This record gives sequence, C-alpha cells and structure tokens, in this order.
Amino acid sequence: MNIIGVRRGKDFSPNHIGNDEAIFSLTLDALQREGYVATVYTEEEFLRLEVTTTGLGVVSMAREKEVVKKLQRLEEQGAVVVNSGFGVEQCFRTNMTKLLIANQIPYPKSIIVSTECTDERLFNEFPQPGVWIKRGDFHAIHKEDVTFVSSREEGLDILREYALRGIPDAVISKHLVGDLVKFYGVRGTDFFYWFYPYEHNHHKYAHYENINGKLVYNPFDADQLKQIATNAAAVLRVDIFGGDAIVDTNGNMHIIDLNDWPSFAPCREAAAEAIAPLLVYKFQQQLDGIIASEK
Repeated sequence: MNIIGVRRGKDFSPNHIGNDEAIFSLTLDALQREGYVATVYTEEEFLRLEVTTTGLGVVSMAREKEVVKKLQRLEEQGAVVVNSGFGVEQCFRTNMTKLLIANQIPYPKSIIVSTECTDERLFNEFPQPGVWIKRGDFHAIHKEDVTFVSSREEGLDILREYALRGIPDAVISKHLVGDLVKFYGVRGTDFFYWFYPYEHNHHKYAHYENINGKLVYNPFDADQLKQIATNAAAVLRVDIFGGDAIVDTNGNMHIIDLNDWPSFAPCREAAAEAIAPLLVYKFQQQLDGIIASEK
C-alpha cells in the first residue's frame, strides 16, 4: 500500500502544537513497527499532491477545510482515510451539535443562531448565570471561539465579533454545573482514558476553570462515560477521538465537546500503540478487497 501521513497545521493546534505533533509521530513509529511506512506531508503539501487512490491509506490529523474536502474525495474514490474527512467535518461545532442531539447523545440544551442576529430574546430560554457561545463553523482556534457570557449585551457583542470575523453561525449552550472530565478513545479497540484536566493544568484556555468552578469529584460510572463517548464518536464517524464531559451531582454525564484526533497528551504512548493496529486493520481490509477483485 501507499501510506501517506498528513500533519495538522499549526493554526489548528492552539496551545497544543507540540502535543499534537508528538502523538502523530508516535503513531507513525508504531505503524512502522507493524510494517507500514508513511510518507509525511504538511496540509499545504498534501493539497498539491497528486495521488492514485488504489491501495492508498491516509493517516491524517488535518483540519484545514480544503484538505478535509480533498480527503473526502479520496474516500469516495476508495482510499482508506483515518480519521475520515467526513468525520472531521461532522466535528465542526454546528454539525456536531445537530448530530448529537438528533441521535440522543446527552448534550447541553443548545440553539444554533446566525451571527447576524441582533434579537436579545434568543437568550430567553437560558437561565442564569449565563451561557456558552461557541463558533459554529469550526473548532476553537482563538480564545473567543468558546466564550462564557453572563448578560444579553455580552452575548450580542460576541455574535457581532464572530460576524466581523466571517463566522456565519454560532452555538449557544446552557451552562452545566458539575465536574469537567476530559476523555480520549480509539473506536474499535479497548483503549479509553479519562482524567480531570484541572488537576493536571491540561486545558487550552486557563480562565475556563474560574467559570466551571472547583472540582468536587461527583461520583460517576466510568464505563457509562466510555459508552456515551464511543456512541458520540460513532455518530460523528471518527475513530480516533477525544472530548469533554460535565458530570453533575447525580452522576449524570453530558458531552460538551468531541474532537477528531486530539493530543492524547497524558497517555500518548499507550494511545499510539492502540491507534496503529486499528490503522493496520483498516489498511488490510483495503488490501484484501484489492486482492479479491483481481482474482
């Protein structure tokens, strides 16, 4: 097989450039030990690359929208792409919100609005102390892309700021009280890891802790968290995933974010060893199909 690796562009790794590069490199090293060697490209280089899809496997952390579209075209032509370009696109905030709610994944009460909206009544159905406003067209790459607002005026200001930046829509979500839990998983394997990010100073934007409050260690069922997170990843069509959940005082869990191929920073060596066999399995399916068609 022809194996290609596509690194994530630095703009799409806010405060995690080194961590994202580390898990990518460890995964390719583990894949090489399985007998597969990848030729690695940046997102820009990959866009210019001409490839034949027969026998093609792509190991991709890419998020640039043109690259995602190219990955989707390659998949439609028969290439094996992990994570799927279709899955990456479905992790964009508006898409994710619609799909998780439609598939009854526990998720905060949310509405999707145009950033051109100037009607403060859109905040009527959300109780105090405030709401989260998140850019809808992509992941968070700027600190205002996920913002807690405590007044209607602040909310409208954030929507205006998004509109000026060319962001067409936003997700407004209810603020959930509880412990923040971060998780990582590799679908189709036993690998699943969770932890409290504030215990390890592991979060993109430190000021979130002041809003979420201190940990109280609400008891919860870790197996249920794994099942909910894995179900969410299946809905979004991503194999390598991570995200965040809120656990309330009754042990109820709500997914508040799910991303394609996170950094796995506290567990990257174990994660790479789980990701590589998954890739081999998918590549071998491709090879078996090619062999069968030639008989």
